[in-house]
Amino acid sequence: MNRHGAVPQTDVNDSWRGWIAENLILGGHPETLVGIMVQSGIVESSARAEVDAALRSPYLRGVSRLHNRLAKRDWVLGIQSRLNQLAQYEVPRRERLSGEVFLNEHYRRNQPVIITGMLDDCAARSRWTFDYLAAQLGDREVEVQFGRNADPDYELNSMSHKRRMPFGEYVAMVRDAGVTNDFYMTANNDGHNRDALRELMSDLPPLTEYLQEGSNGFFWFGPAGTITPFHHDLTNNFMIQIAGRKKVRLIAPCDTPKVYNQRHCFSPVDGRNIDLQRFPMMADVPVIDCVLEPGEILFLPVGWWHFVEALDVTITVSTTHFKWDNDFYTHYPRNQDF
Repeated sequence: MNRHGAVPQTDVNDSWRGWIAENLILGGHPETLVGIMVQSGIVESSARAEVDAALRSPYLRGVSRLHNRLAKRDWVLGIQSRLNQLAQYEVPRRERLSGEVFLNEHYRRNQPVIITGMLDDCAARSRWTFDYLAAQLGDREVEVQFGRNADPDYELNSMSHKRRMPFGEYVAMVRDAGVTNDFYMTANNDGHNRDALRELMSDLPPLTEYLQEGSNGFFWFGPAGTITPFHHDLTNNFMIQIAGRKKVRLIAPCDTPKVYNQRHCFSPVDGRNIDLQRFPMMADVPVIDCVLEPGEILFLPVGWWHFVEALDVTITVSTTHFKWDNDFYTHYPRNQDF
């Protein structure tokens, strides 16, 4: 029988062996690992035997070489990361960029930009009022994300938050909501909403300087307070801001090793309040802030981390149908557990 307060004896299973391997690869000292295992109830002789076996394993040596290659890639990324800290960066606003200038100075260089002036005559900006949307399309069934406040991983679990309702009912909810992140119509609902709201796309300019002819977009519509957590896209993206303002926080791709990306394209770092005790590597990561105004277009380059908060009721149309190569997802890792 264990003495009062003693840790129950624990066997070494494959979960522990995986933990040993991962921590040895990450530079953990063998004696430190043994100490942790003993504190967890593993007999010291068993703990030492398992750590010694891992150190002798040819499999671990092979994985260690792979880890060294990744460390070299992180070093290369870190060069640009350190250079980015030498001066404060602001997302430039550029009026009516030509396609050639946009391609050469932003798209090809993977640099964000806010384009102004291209939506001055956009019919959607004056036409898409609450009353208009409800009157024209109110009886259409649409899909919306609901119950987001109760789930800290609502983006990862977006499939479980889908709900359908008449568009007119949703418009009324947004009108009366105040500030909330509990519901939001996003690109994750586009599979259903594209057909239901198809007429709206004709109110947008074609933007053929940058986009393929006949391009469609993803319709985003929600109250003030909606939050899209830090993530990166697998393509280049336009955020075409029709109504309301959005605060956007950006992190360059070279800082990916510091944003604690352990699942797919998401980061657990909260853009509203970056917790440096929980995420200390974020301390030297430059976070670039901008506010996207109605009538502006934000170019989000592929790989850039972004956090988006609606400051007002907002309508945004996003699109990925650029005239130039935008297939960065074909070779994206299939195993998305990092």
